[in-house]
Amino acid sequence: MNYTDCIPTTKFDTAAIARARTLGFPALEPALPDLLPWLKDMNWPVAPPLAELLPKAGPAIIPCLRSALASDDAIWKYWLLTEVCPGLAHACLVELSPDLIRLSTDPTNSETSERVDEAAKVLLSRL
Repeated sequence: MNYTDCIPTTKFDTAAIARARTLGFPALEPALPDLLPWLKDMNWPVAPPLAELLPKAGPAIIPCLRSALASDDAIWKYWLLTEVCPGLAHACLVELSPDLIRLSTDPTNSETSERVDEAAKVLLSRL
């Protein structure tokens, strides 16, 4: 199986997530940039099982998370901070701490309205 078989083609493609679980990490690492966008809406059927799987990527997920946390999509940031980041190892949260500090202390208006700042503070309290 190739990692490309593990990237959903629709929000209902939970079979792709099942394949991703089977493939696992580190083989799945090249798919991370293509998997993270499927967490933009936690109501999508692929999102909850994916959110459970992605923390297992370990430090390999940090660059993708940083990129997403620098985006203009506050809702996506909220979902990442509340659904993926709590499952990360402590060392990964430490690595993300500059991003979390920025989100918690200098949020944009949309980050505040989507409670991204509050989610970042919760994660920082774990450090």
